[in-house]
Amino acid sequence: MKNKNKKIIYFLVFFLALSAAFPAYIRSSFLEEFAKAENVGFFFMAGAGLTLLLMNLVPLIIKRFTNFVFSLVILIIEIGSIFILINTQSKIVAFISFTVIYACVCLLTTSLDIFLERFTSNRNTGRVRSIYFTILDSAWVISPIIVGYIMGSDNYRLIYKITIFFLMAMFIIIFSQKKVLFTRKVHYDHHHSLKTLKTILKNSRLKDIFFISFVLEIFFSVVTIYMPLYLSQNLGYSWTVIGAIFTFMLLPFVIFQIPAGIFADRRQGERKMIFFGFLILSVSTLLFFFTGQANPIIWALILFLSRSGAALVQSMRESYFFKCVDVEDIDYINFFRNLKPLGFLFGSLIGIIVLNLLIIEYIFIILSIILFLSLIVVWQLKAPRDQYLHKKMPPLQKP
Repeated sequence: MKNKNKKIIYFLVFFLALSAAFPAYIRSSFLEEFAKAENVGFFFMAGAGLTLLLMNLVPLIIKRFTNFVFSLVILIIEIGSIFILINTQSKIVAFISFTVIYACVCLLTTSLDIFLERFTSNRNTGRVRSIYFTILDSAWVISPIIVGYIMGSDNYRLIYKITIFFLMAMFIIIFSQKKVLFTRKVHYDHHHSLKTLKTILKNSRLKDIFFISFVLEIFFSVVTIYMPLYLSQNLGYSWTVIGAIFTFMLLPFVIFQIPAGIFADRRQGERKMIFFGFLILSVSTLLFFFTGQANPIIWALILFLSRSGAALVQSMRESYFFKCVDVEDIDYINFFRNLKPLGFLFGSLIGIIVLNLLIIEYIFIILSIILFLSLIVVWQLKAPRDQYLHKKMPPLQKP
């Protein structure tokens, strides 16, 4: 029964990933209709800021209305916001709509985390989470080449129209699976955010994996926002070429994550693989700065190398973290997912500062320095222990 339930979540995450991946690499170019390139980062900062504010309310909202109702309401809000974005010419309306859309994607990700954790045991966390992210990333892999083909005429709004259909598919699946997804059985004591943060900082394992995840999200934010701009504007690649490059670039997320998850479950090898992944990520990001004008094939290979490292780090951080928490620990899961908007907030700020003072290439050198310095924390990461957090952290479930 649990396997059938997990398949429902896998379908949901596939459509959620499509809804996020289709506009992901054209967002920064699309937003140039409303702002200069050096100020595009403010849109992402606003979205990340709103997400951080709303994420603190997620545990209370879910406790009051259930995760089932929460997910449906967020889907309706996102669909409405996209409709407004593609039909407005106002900078202010576009700014607000984009901010809301960004936040909704992050909130839905947390919602699916909670659904999936209900049907997952610690002994197969690595495998389940790796399958989950492989399905998620398969949507990201196929999206760029399709979008690149559609974008032959810079038809940004058409991409967002297609996104609405993916969100509607999610709504129908969730609504039709109410018997499986609706539950009031999860009860927990919601802790104040400051108390949760203090507990995280006192726990060396949790603190380190949160830091590693934060740095990974900074990487994702910088390359998602500024790499498309760099390839299209500075190197002059067409969207068809960029789409092909990004599809090849994202293949490691489909190839490596399931084997990595199986290895983690059998050998408790998260720490070694995170370090190896970070090392690959650091070196390849440095190559972004030195490659410059080159054959698209060279760029495709370098970007493929970078995502090979990112795929290992992503799958292992998920395995590590979710071996330590359970479905009742919504506060901690929520904090963990807060790292994505926080990473985008920081990454956008880096981009804004660099583009107003230097040229875009220096964003990549600064990013590589951050990644290399993070290897110190990665090296100190201890092996995960099942239920470790429940022994050391305040219990969230009522006795």
